[in-house]
Amino acid sequence: MTTTKQSKKDVDLPTAYETVPEEDAQAREKLTTARVALLLKATFFGNMATRLPLVNADAWCPTAATDGRYFYYSSKFINMLTEKELEFLFGHEVLHNVYDHIAATKLLKRNPTLSNIAQDYIINRDLVINNIGKLITTVPALYDRKFDDWSSDEVYDYLYDNAEKIDIDQLADMLVDEHLDGQEGEGSGGKPEEDENGNLKSKSRPKYSEEERKKIKDEIKESLINSAKQSGSGNLPAGVKRIVQELTEPKMDWRELLEMSIQSTVKSDYSFQRRSRKASQTNCILPGMIPENTIDVAISLDMSGSISDAMGRDMLSEVKGIMEQFTDFRIRLWCFDTGVYNYAEFDPSNIDEIDEYQPTGGGGTDFMCNWNFMEQEDIQPERFIMFTDGYPFGEWGREEYCDTVFIIHGNEDIIPPWGNHAYYDMKAK
Repeated sequence: MTTTKQSKKDVDLPTAYETVPEEDAQAREKLTTARVALLLKATFFGNMATRLPLVNADAWCPTAATDGRYFYYSSKFINMLTEKELEFLFGHEVLHNVYDHIAATKLLKRNPTLSNIAQDYIINRDLVINNIGKLITTVPALYDRKFDDWSSDEVYDYLYDNAEKIDIDQLADMLVDEHLDGQEGEGSGGKPEEDENGNLKSKSRPKYSEEERKKIKDEIKESLINSAKQSGSGNLPAGVKRIVQELTEPKMDWRELLEMSIQSTVKSDYSFQRRSRKASQTNCILPGMIPENTIDVAISLDMSGSISDAMGRDMLSEVKGIMEQFTDFRIRLWCFDTGVYNYAEFDPSNIDEIDEYQPTGGGGTDFMCNWNFMEQEDIQPERFIMFTDGYPFGEWGREEYCDTVFIIHGNEDIIPPWGNHAYYDMKAK
C-alpha cells in the first residue's frame, strides 16, 4: 500500500488563524488560474469547479473542503501547492460532489473514517487515470494502484476487514481535504459572507437542514448533466459516465425491461368481424383490431463462467412467467461461450420443462457465435435476449439482424454499443 513518512502534521497547517489579505489574494489568483486551466484541458471538471464559488475558510479549514455548493479553502494550504496540484485538488472536490459521498456514508451507516479513506483512494485513482492535474505530493495523498479496478465499496470492505493490520490513523492523516459530514448541527456558521473586498469568507463549518441538502443535491445533478453534455462522454471517468447515464436514462429493473421487450413483439391485425367502436360515431364501418398473442423469442445464456446455475434458473423462471401470459409462443433457448450448446425449443405444450433445462458451457466468450448460429439455423426471432457479463472477445454481434436486449450482470459500468440493456440483480423483485 502506498504510504509516506510525511504527514500533514509535519506541515505548518494551523486549523484556525486570522486571514492575511496578501496571502488570500495570492491564493485566489492561483485558484482562478487553476480553474481556467481545467476549463481548457478538462472541460467537465472545469465546468463543475467553476460553479463552486471560492470561500476563504482560514477560520476552520486547514486544507480544502466542499459541501456541494462552495469550495472552501485555507489560503496557506493553497499557496503551498503547485498549479497542477491545484487542478488535482479541484478535481478531487468535484468528484466528492458527483459521487455524493456524504450521502453514501450516512445512508449505509458506515464508519466515517474508513468511508472517507476509501472514497479518497477511488477519487484520486480516477483523477490519476484521467490525467487531471498532478497527484498532490506537497502533502501526503491516498493513492494505491492495487485499487485500480476496485469500487469504493470494495475498498471500504478491505479496510474494514484489515483494520487491525492497517494504521488507520496514518491513512486518515493522508486525506487531502476536509470531509464535511453534512450534519445539520455540524457547524455554527450560516452562509458565507462577503468581506470588505467583496470576497466570500466562512467563519465556521457549514450546516444545512435536510431540505437544503436536498436542494444542493439537485443543483449538483443539474450541473453534472450540463457539464457532461458540454465535455462529451468520451472525456469522463467511468464512474461519472455511469452516473450521467442513470440521470439521463433512468435505470430499469431487468425484469421490467424483459417483460416490456417480450410484450412489444405481440402483433395485431384488423378484421371487419371485429368492428371499431370509434368508427360507429362517424357512421363509417371500419375494421377492428384483433390481438394475436403469439410471440417468438430467442434466448442465449453466456456460460463462459459468468452465469451461475442459480442465476440461470432465476432468469428462465422469469421468462417462463412472462410467456405464460400468452396463448401461443415459441422460445428458442441455448447456451454459449465460444460456441452454441444445448439448443432447445419451448411452447405452451412443454413450457414446464424449461425448469429442468441444464446450462452448458464454461469456455471463452464470443458473442458472434450467437448470430452465426441463428443465421445457420435460419432463426430470425422477433426479439433476441442475451444474459451476459458484457465482456465479449471481439464484436457485440450484428445490430441489423434482429432486435436485441442485453441483460448484463457483474459490472454496471458496461454499456452496450447498441440494443436495449438492463443490469441483472437476482435480489430485485
